Amino acid sequence: MRQMIAGNWKMNGTRAGIADFSAAFGIETISAELLICPPFPLIAPLAEALARKNVAVGAQDCAKQRAGAHTGDVSADLLREIGASHVILGHSERRADHHESDAEIHAKVLTAAAAGLIPIVCVGESEAERDEGTAESVVRAQLAGSLPDGFEGLVAYEPVWAIGTGRTASAADIEAIHGAIRAALIGQLGEAGAKIRILYGGSVKPDNAAVLLAVPEVGGALVGGARLEASDFLAIAAGARPA
Repeated sequence: MRQMIAGNWKMNGTRAGIADFSAAFGIETISAELLICPPFPLIAPLAEALARKNVAVGAQDCAKQRAGAHTGDVSADLLREIGASHVILGHSERRADHHESDAEIHAKVLTAAAAGLIPIVCVGESEAERDEGTAESVVRAQLAGSLPDGFEGLVAYEPVWAIGTGRTASAADIEAIHGAIRAALIGQLGEAGAKIRILYGGSVKPDNAAVLLAVPEVGGALVGGARLEASDFLAIAAGARPA
Protein backbone atom coordinates (compact mmCIF):
# COMPACT_ATOMS: atom_id res chain seq x y z
CA MET A 1 0.00 0.00 0.00
CA ARG A 2 1.32 3.43 -0.91
CA GLN A 3 2.32 5.70 1.92
CA MET A 4 0.71 9.12 2.22
CA ILE A 5 2.52 12.37 2.96
CA ALA A 6 0.01 14.94 4.19
CA GLY A 7 0.91 18.56 4.85
CA ASN A 8 -1.11 20.44 7.46
CA TRP A 9 -0.72 24.18 6.85
CA LYS A 10 -2.64 24.98 10.04
CA MET A 11 -3.49 28.73 10.18
CA ASN A 12 -0.81 29.68 7.69
CA GLY A 13 -0.45 30.38 3.99
CA THR A 14 -1.75 33.02 1.62
CA ARG A 15 -3.50 33.00 -1.71
CA ALA A 16 -0.55 34.90 -3.18
CA GLY A 17 1.78 32.05 -2.22
CA ILE A 18 -0.16 29.33 -4.01
CA ALA A 19 1.42 29.90 -7.43
CA ASP A 20 4.98 29.48 -6.15
CA PHE A 21 4.03 26.49 -4.02
CA SER A 22 2.24 24.64 -6.81
CA ALA A 23 4.99 25.43 -9.32
CA ALA A 24 7.39 23.29 -7.30
CA PHE A 25 5.41 20.16 -8.17
CA GLY A 26 6.53 18.94 -11.56
CA ILE A 27 7.08 15.53 -13.07
CA GLU A 28 9.21 14.12 -10.26
CA THR A 29 8.60 10.47 -9.45
CA ILE A 30 7.38 10.03 -5.88
CA SER A 31 5.99 6.74 -4.66
CA ALA A 32 3.78 8.27 -1.97
CA GLU A 33 0.36 9.88 -2.26
CA LEU A 34 0.54 13.62 -1.59
CA LEU A 35 -2.06 15.68 0.27
CA ILE A 36 -2.09 19.34 1.31
CA CYS A 37 -4.55 20.64 3.92
CA PRO A 38 -4.61 24.47 3.90
CA PRO A 39 -6.95 26.86 5.74
CA PHE A 40 -10.55 26.80 4.48
CA PRO A 41 -10.33 29.87 2.17
CA LEU A 42 -7.37 28.38 0.27
CA ILE A 43 -8.88 24.97 -0.49
CA ALA A 44 -10.54 25.90 -3.79
CA PRO A 45 -7.66 27.88 -5.33
CA LEU A 46 -5.09 25.33 -4.18
CA ALA A 47 -7.15 22.44 -5.54
CA GLU A 48 -7.34 24.23 -8.87
CA ALA A 49 -3.60 24.93 -8.92
CA LEU A 50 -2.70 21.31 -8.09
CA ALA A 51 -5.40 19.61 -10.16
CA ARG A 52 -3.01 18.23 -12.79
CA LYS A 53 -0.13 17.47 -10.45
CA ASN A 54 -1.39 14.37 -8.62
CA VAL A 55 -1.58 16.26 -5.33
CA ALA A 56 -4.84 16.03 -3.39
CA VAL A 57 -6.21 18.83 -1.22
CA GLY A 58 -7.99 18.38 2.08
CA ALA A 59 -9.46 20.34 4.98
CA GLN A 60 -8.31 20.67 8.59
CA ASP A 61 -11.75 20.17 10.13
CA CYS A 62 -15.47 20.07 9.36
CA ALA A 63 -18.69 20.55 11.26
CA LYS A 64 -20.51 17.56 12.70
CA GLN A 65 -23.76 18.83 11.18
CA ARG A 66 -24.46 18.61 7.45
CA ALA A 67 -25.99 22.12 7.30
CA GLY A 68 -28.00 24.62 9.34
CA ALA A 69 -27.67 27.49 11.78
CA HIS A 70 -24.09 26.92 12.92
CA THR A 71 -22.25 30.22 12.57
CA GLY A 72 -18.55 29.87 11.91
CA ASP A 73 -18.68 26.16 11.08
CA VAL A 74 -18.00 24.69 7.64
CA SER A 75 -19.94 21.75 6.25
CA ALA A 76 -18.30 18.63 4.88
CA ASP A 77 -20.53 18.80 1.80
CA LEU A 78 -19.25 22.28 0.94
CA LEU A 79 -15.65 21.21 1.47
CA ARG A 80 -16.18 18.33 -0.95
CA GLU A 81 -17.83 20.67 -3.44
CA ILE A 82 -14.88 23.10 -3.51
CA GLY A 83 -12.26 20.41 -4.06
CA ALA A 84 -11.37 18.72 -0.78
CA SER A 85 -10.96 14.95 -0.82
CA HIS A 86 -9.84 14.41 2.79
CA VAL A 87 -10.38 16.06 6.17
CA ILE A 88 -8.24 16.00 9.30
CA LEU A 89 -10.33 15.35 12.41
CA GLY A 90 -9.41 15.30 16.08
CA HIS A 91 -6.03 17.00 15.77
CA SER A 92 -4.55 17.61 19.21
CA GLU A 93 -4.83 21.36 18.68
CA ARG A 94 -8.55 20.99 18.04
CA ARG A 95 -8.91 18.70 21.06
CA ALA A 96 -7.07 21.21 23.26
CA ASP A 97 -8.08 24.61 21.87
CA HIS A 98 -11.71 23.73 21.10
CA HIS A 99 -12.23 21.04 23.74
CA GLU A 100 -13.31 18.48 21.16
CA SER A 101 -14.30 15.16 22.68
CA ASP A 102 -13.99 11.70 21.16
CA ALA A 103 -17.79 11.70 20.79
CA GLU A 104 -17.70 14.91 18.76
CA ILE A 105 -14.94 13.56 16.54
CA HIS A 106 -16.98 10.37 16.08
CA ALA A 107 -19.91 12.47 14.86
CA LYS A 108 -17.67 14.45 12.50
CA VAL A 109 -16.26 11.24 11.01
CA LEU A 110 -19.78 10.07 10.15
CA THR A 111 -20.66 13.43 8.61
CA ALA A 112 -17.42 13.60 6.61
CA ALA A 113 -17.89 10.09 5.24
CA ALA A 114 -21.50 10.83 4.28
CA ALA A 115 -20.27 13.82 2.27
CA GLY A 116 -17.66 11.76 0.44
CA LEU A 117 -14.62 12.99 2.35
CA ILE A 118 -11.94 10.61 3.60
CA PRO A 119 -11.35 11.25 7.32
CA ILE A 120 -7.88 11.32 8.86
CA VAL A 121 -8.43 10.84 12.58
CA CYS A 122 -5.65 12.02 14.89
CA VAL A 123 -4.75 10.39 18.18
CA GLY A 124 -1.85 10.90 20.56
CA GLU A 125 -0.76 11.25 24.15
CA SER A 126 0.53 14.24 26.10
CA GLU A 127 3.98 14.36 27.68
CA ALA A 128 2.48 13.74 31.12
CA GLU A 129 0.56 10.70 29.87
CA ARG A 130 3.70 9.38 28.25
CA ASP A 131 5.71 9.85 31.45
CA GLU A 132 2.98 8.03 33.37
CA GLY A 133 3.26 5.06 31.03
CA THR A 134 -0.32 5.39 29.79
CA ALA A 135 0.37 6.38 26.16
CA GLU A 136 -1.00 3.18 24.65
CA SER A 137 -4.13 3.12 26.79
CA VAL A 138 -4.82 6.79 26.00
CA VAL A 139 -4.52 6.16 22.27
CA ARG A 140 -6.67 3.02 22.42
CA ALA A 141 -9.38 4.98 24.24
CA GLN A 142 -9.25 7.74 21.62
CA LEU A 143 -9.62 5.19 18.83
CA ALA A 144 -12.52 3.46 20.57
CA GLY A 145 -14.34 6.73 21.10
CA SER A 146 -13.56 8.43 17.79
CA LEU A 147 -13.94 5.71 15.16
CA PRO A 148 -17.43 4.51 14.22
CA ASP A 149 -18.24 0.98 13.11
CA GLY A 150 -17.23 0.48 9.49
CA PHE A 151 -14.66 3.28 9.62
CA GLU A 152 -12.91 3.82 6.30
CA GLY A 153 -10.16 6.38 6.41
CA LEU A 154 -6.75 6.93 7.94
CA VAL A 155 -5.43 7.28 11.46
CA ALA A 156 -2.62 9.68 12.35
CA TYR A 157 -0.57 9.11 15.49
CA GLU A 158 0.79 12.41 16.74
CA PRO A 159 2.47 12.40 20.14
CA VAL A 160 1.41 15.80 21.47
CA TRP A 161 4.79 16.40 23.05
CA ALA A 162 6.49 16.12 19.64
CA ILE A 163 4.27 18.50 17.65
CA GLY A 164 6.17 21.64 16.74
CA THR A 165 8.75 21.06 19.46
CA GLY A 166 11.56 19.64 17.39
CA ARG A 167 11.40 16.46 19.49
CA THR A 168 10.72 13.23 17.66
CA ALA A 169 9.76 9.86 19.06
CA SER A 170 12.40 7.19 18.51
CA ALA A 171 11.89 4.61 15.79
CA ALA A 172 11.44 1.96 18.49
CA ASP A 173 8.79 4.02 20.27
CA ILE A 174 6.94 4.66 17.02
CA GLU A 175 7.07 0.99 16.08
CA ALA A 176 5.66 -0.01 19.47
CA ILE A 177 2.73 2.40 19.48
CA HIS A 178 1.91 1.94 15.79
CA GLY A 179 1.83 -1.79 16.50
CA ALA A 180 -0.55 -1.16 19.39
CA ILE A 181 -2.73 1.02 17.16
CA ARG A 182 -2.83 -1.71 14.50
CA ALA A 183 -3.88 -4.27 17.08
CA ALA A 184 -6.57 -1.91 18.38
CA LEU A 185 -7.88 -1.25 14.87
CA ILE A 186 -8.13 -4.95 14.10
CA GLY A 187 -9.83 -5.57 17.44
CA GLN A 188 -12.30 -2.78 16.79
CA LEU A 189 -12.90 -3.13 13.06
CA GLY A 190 -11.94 -6.71 12.23
CA GLU A 191 -10.10 -7.45 8.99
CA ALA A 192 -10.71 -3.90 7.75
CA GLY A 193 -8.52 -2.63 10.58
CA ALA A 194 -5.51 -4.36 9.02
CA LYS A 195 -5.77 -2.18 5.91
CA ILE A 196 -6.04 1.28 7.45
CA ARG A 197 -2.95 3.40 6.95
CA ILE A 198 -1.46 4.82 10.14
CA LEU A 199 0.41 8.07 9.59
CA TYR A 200 3.07 9.37 11.96
CA GLY A 201 3.22 13.07 12.81
CA GLY A 202 5.60 14.85 15.13
CA SER A 203 8.59 16.87 13.90
CA VAL A 204 8.98 14.90 10.67
CA LYS A 205 11.75 16.56 8.64
CA PRO A 206 13.68 15.88 5.43
CA ASP A 207 16.64 14.56 7.41
CA ASN A 208 14.66 12.00 9.43
CA ALA A 209 11.80 11.16 7.06
CA ALA A 210 13.34 8.08 5.46
CA VAL A 211 14.10 6.51 8.85
CA LEU A 212 10.62 7.22 10.24
CA LEU A 213 8.83 6.12 7.09
CA ALA A 214 10.71 2.81 7.13
CA VAL A 215 9.27 1.88 10.54
CA PRO A 216 6.83 -1.06 10.35
CA GLU A 217 3.14 -0.03 10.34
CA VAL A 218 3.97 3.57 9.43
CA GLY A 219 1.73 4.27 6.46
CA GLY A 220 2.97 7.80 5.85
CA ALA A 221 3.44 11.12 7.60
CA LEU A 222 1.31 14.05 8.70
CA VAL A 223 3.68 16.97 8.38
CA GLY A 224 3.29 20.30 10.13
CA GLY A 225 6.64 22.06 10.41
CA ALA A 226 7.63 21.62 6.74
CA ARG A 227 4.13 22.25 5.43
CA LEU A 228 4.70 25.57 3.66
CA GLU A 229 8.04 24.90 1.98
CA ALA A 230 7.38 22.82 -1.10
CA SER A 231 11.04 21.78 -1.29
CA ASP A 232 11.00 20.37 2.25
CA PHE A 233 7.63 18.72 1.72
CA LEU A 234 8.88 17.01 -1.44
CA ALA A 235 12.12 16.00 0.31
CA ILE A 236 10.08 14.29 3.00
CA ALA A 237 7.94 12.57 0.37
CA ALA A 238 11.09 11.33 -1.36
CA GLY A 239 11.82 9.30 1.77
CA ALA A 240 8.69 7.20 1.37
CA ARG A 241 9.00 3.47 0.85
CA PRO A 242 8.69 2.27 -2.76
CA ALA A 243 5.07 1.44 -3.59
